[in-house]
Amino acid sequence: VIYSYPAIKVHSKIMHVKAEHNGIVQQYAYVGTGNFNEKTSKVYTDYGLLTANKRITKDINRVFEVLEGKIILPKPKKLLVSPFTTRKTIKNKILKEMENVEQGKEAYLIFKMNSLEDKEMIKMLYKASNAGVKIKLMIRGICCLIPGVEGMSENIEIISIVDRFLEHGRVYIFANDGQEKMYIGSADLMTRNLDNRIEVLVPIESEEVYTKIRTTL
Repeated sequence: VIYSYPAIKVHSKIMHVKAEHNGIVQQYAYVGTGNFNEKTSKVYTDYGLLTANKRITKDINRVFEVLEGKIILPKPKKLLVSPFTTRKTIKNKILKEMENVEQGKEAYLIFKMNSLEDKEMIKMLYKASNAGVKIKLMIRGICCLIPGVEGMSENIEIISIVDRFLEHGRVYIFANDGQEKMYIGSADLMTRNLDNRIEVLVPIESEEVYTKIRTTL
């Protein structure tokens, strides 16, 4: 047991694997949206990415070095890591969608999460809606944003899915000027997930994996 950051809960669902094949060490990284729990895995729907992408495995290794107290900042290149880069990156990507609307480009956001509570993120989504960005949200539980209000959130649609299984996956999709950018991971848009927990979101760059998740959404 390693005691990490005081008062910071480790909420990420990550693995870093090193395996030796014929004398060559291969590294793998796993980033998921749900816990390794035999009970919840039978009733929750979640996503997980297992990859040998070297930039992602390097980032994952640095996250574990932070947890072990070896370094202070992970400085990820591919991953979004709370409380270090998640808030800033998502905010900048929303601002980019607003810029694209001004330039006459298609702009939209598709977010799926358990809860939406963070005040700054809600204000950003209201601003994006007023700028003309089309926003679709799938929120399973807590939602502090009011959709469909003229002059405030008329471009925002929200649904909550009630099904046989509990919808637990977090997915963030940005139109990105015709080249969609997708992230999955452990963080909801709640203040605690953005500022007070160790969380990890990973970009989905595999066309096959991206298509599976996008089709489901």
